[in-house]
Amino acid sequence: MTWFVIIAVVAAVLALGYWLFMSPTSQVFGCFPYRASIRQKLVALTFDDGPNEPYTSQLLDLLKRERVPATFFVVGNNLSGTPAMIKRAAREGHSIGNHSLSHRFRNYFVEASFAAEITANQKLITDAIGRTPALFRPPWLFRTPWLLNSLKRFGLQPVSGTFVNNREIFQPSAQAIASSAYRRTKPGTILIFHDGYNAKGAPRGATIQAVEILIKRLRAEGYDFATVDQLLKVPAYQVPAV
Repeated sequence: MTWFVIIAVVAAVLALGYWLFMSPTSQVFGCFPYRASIRQKLVALTFDDGPNEPYTSQLLDLLKRERVPATFFVVGNNLSGTPAMIKRAAREGHSIGNHSLSHRFRNYFVEASFAAEITANQKLITDAIGRTPALFRPPWLFRTPWLLNSLKRFGLQPVSGTFVNNREIFQPSAQAIASSAYRRTKPGTILIFHDGYNAKGAPRGATIQAVEILIKRLRAEGYDFATVDQLLKVPAYQVPAV
């Protein structure tokens, strides 16, 4: 009985810790929007961990063909090798957000490390597209009170969302990803896909196919698409100091 109680307590503590620090919906530490409160059938497609070739290019081809705007939360270490993809994304009307420089979990426990992650990636993105992001999504959605306060000083809006499928990063079938994403979609939803994997490349063919399936299915039900900033009615980019 004692071991059962200990296990139950540990499980409860871990569950609470996850909800506080990594849950897509928790607002305990401050505003961390995961959807827009609207009735209009409007959703935002977002993509984390890129750019990752050739999949980011394939995704951009699909979005251009379907005339769907999206938001890319990019990792600086990936961006530094393929800035052309993000230039293209911005040129074609997609919003570009900061998703850290290295995507390393340990860099979020020391404020100096976190600040370095933010500023380095802000510079890489600004150099690539000529504009400085105002949107930030922390890796794994991890946040603390001081992290959210730091974002305010950097002029960044934190953005959460809804993961389209709990196993999407491991690439189950496109149909499985699309079906799960469809079930989780409602007016105002911010959907989280991955066109990369942490700070490195990975196969994303199933994700690309799933996005195409989902776009067609949602459109058939009267949905339209927006960037995160359009959905939340916040700036996508910071205004340069005069």
